[in-house]
Amino acid sequence: MSRSALVENVTAMLSDAGFVVSDQCAIRPKSFDVAARRGEDLILAKILGNIDAFDAESGAEMRRLGAYLDATPLLIGLRTRDEELEREVVYFRHGVPVLSPDTAMDLFVEGVPPMIYAAPGGLYINIDGELLSDEREERGWSLGRLASELGVSRRTVSKYEDGMNASVEVAIQLEDLFEAPLTGPVDVLDGADEVRDRDPTPEDPDAEPADRPIVAVLRRAGFEVHPTVRAPFSAVSEDEGGAETLLTGHSELTESAVKRARLMSSLGQVTGTRSVYFVEKTRRESIGGTALIERDEAEDIDDRDELRNLLRERAEA
Repeated sequence: MSRSALVENVTAMLSDAGFVVSDQCAIRPKSFDVAARRGEDLILAKILGNIDAFDAESGAEMRRLGAYLDATPLLIGLRTRDEELEREVVYFRHGVPVLSPDTAMDLFVEGVPPMIYAAPGGLYINIDGELLSDEREERGWSLGRLASELGVSRRTVSKYEDGMNASVEVAIQLEDLFEAPLTGPVDVLDGADEVRDRDPTPEDPDAEPADRPIVAVLRRAGFEVHPTVRAPFSAVSEDEGGAETLLTGHSELTESAVKRARLMSSLGQVTGTRSVYFVEKTRRESIGGTALIERDEAEDIDDRDELRNLLRERAEA
């Protein structure tokens, strides 16, 4: 299957699942392909045939964007090396959860979350440690007795009860022994919390030299500015009070910039953000809902309310 066909299929699946899906990010470089929202769930999806093409820089960018936009970065792919991704398994690449299209369909369309995740050493399942301890004690088994039944050490059983996850084989053994559901699903939409806890969100990159005057304008207006590297916008800017988030672009108003501004508007509608594009010269006030502001005009604004009002007026023009 070609990558374009795969992107179309995944996008159609998300729409069928009730997500509002943005226009496809067809502008390079791009760290993600589409944004999709269903209720409170917001996804930034990268779609690849071979997930080995997903590099560390893209992973870091998607994780930063997930933090700024309160979204789950997600990689959907068919294979790694020469192996197909298994159904019902969550993989990880550079801190981003990875699903096969079938697993994504199970989760988003059928409402059946995956139960297994891949980690160094094999496939694992979440074990409810407290429930396991209750079941063992109710049966009157010691840690040693359960360890003997499983063929593991007493210390390993103690770790299971403290929250350590088990291999698929051990999880099956436990449920057969106690005839009780002791496993839990992998909560993909909460964004691979365990991975993020071990590996904090990467630091922001430096702004490009040409963008620094615009960064200064936005910071003067009370925004915290997060430059991007591979997104279809140059920065995500957050209001210091948390009331507003901007997708920000900056360049001359070329044909490519017009396409980028329209895409930013589509992404803004899905992510719940405003979009603004700073240009050198223009007679237009907006493109598809993305506000246009001339660079000199912006640099002359010292009052934060003046800039915010201008953004709103231009976006609604």
